[in-house]
Amino acid sequence: MLSGSRQLIWTLLLLFAEDVFSNKCFVDYPQQTICAVRGSPVVFFCIFNDIEKQEVKTFTWGYLKASKVRLILSYPGNVSGRFEYTGDNEHNCSLKIHKVNHYDAGKYFFRYNKKRCPTKHLILNVIDLNILVPKETIKEGDSVNLTCRNRCDGEERSYVYSWFKDGEAINEGPVLRLTNVSSKHSGNYTCSLKMKNKTTSGVAHVNVEYGPKNTSVFVRSSSEMGADSSNVLVCCSDAHPPVENYSWFKVADGWIQKVGHQAELLPVHGGQYLCSVSNKHGSQNSTVFTLKENPYWTFLRVMVFIISASVVLFLVMTSVIAVWRLTKNKMRAETEHLEEMQRTDGVNRLRCEDSHQSQAFSNLKVEEATTEIIYATIEFKKGRKTTIKQQDYESETVIYSTVRRN
Repeated sequence: MLSGSRQLIWTLLLLFAEDVFSNKCFVDYPQQTICAVRGSPVVFFCIFNDIEKQEVKTFTWGYLKASKVRLILSYPGNVSGRFEYTGDNEHNCSLKIHKVNHYDAGKYFFRYNKKRCPTKHLILNVIDLNILVPKETIKEGDSVNLTCRNRCDGEERSYVYSWFKDGEAINEGPVLRLTNVSSKHSGNYTCSLKMKNKTTSGVAHVNVEYGPKNTSVFVRSSSEMGADSSNVLVCCSDAHPPVENYSWFKVADGWIQKVGHQAELLPVHGGQYLCSVSNKHGSQNSTVFTLKENPYWTFLRVMVFIISASVVLFLVMTSVIAVWRLTKNKMRAETEHLEEMQRTDGVNRLRCEDSHQSQAFSNLKVEEATTEIIYATIEFKKGRKTTIKQQDYESETVIYSTVRRN
């Protein structure tokens, strides 16, 4: 059916050419603008008619870009590997280009017998296959259609497409439907034209995002990191995007206490622990993990207790000694103060007594000047008479008496 339509088009064009160009040559293109996918073959349909009925000996295809003309094919004669003349020497002047590239885009024209026939240019546009992804963010559970696009100026060419995921063929057709997507659908997708020389699109990277899952806790010895022989709890979760927030909790006697907010936790005591993680799509808690008491921390706590008790005892003894010394010094100061006061009172009393004695001595001297002192010696002898001797002195009037008892 398609070949019959083409034959009808050729016939109508030739009749039109004979009517319009009765005295001139005629060249025209059924499609004046052609879209082609990079890497695919393309055919320029072309018709000509020599009204002068001269024998056609040469056919030439040229390429026009930036006002410069480049001959790409002359038949017979110059035949290129990528350019193939598929017409004849009567009316068909079609050209085929194998595996077109972006630098093939531009304006093309046909001539025969070196005649400059009035003709229009044929325009070739070369495009890439690309994949249309309708969503920037694809979440787990969504349904997504990937479309392999091959459009140029709104024109859609009928091609057969193949789909690939990470290099492996998975489906065919212009649209790839992904339903109830999960993490297994993440990967690199490409589409290509199903032909001998495959034309492959650019890569569309599909990232399926999801909340945390498979959250768990495992223990690792810190000796692996060159630290002391203690245990480190690690919270692990599968999430995309990665986990943004971590929270650690300790469960004891029915109470839950928050003890950390990093991916790893260095527990001081044994017991039951769990971690909670979250990202923008949700959160999840791990199961409860029971950590046995670490001998290292037990020994450390004992040592800390002993050291703390020793420090407290030392401080108490130091305080007692300081108080005792302070009290002793205070008592000593008070004693010395009392003794000083007593010495001061004694001196004052002595000074007072000396004053009285001096006064009495003065009075005594006054009295001595006026008083006669008599000294007497008495001897008692039996049968003898008592003899009393009196002696007078020039300096003093003293009477000495001697009493003897016999």
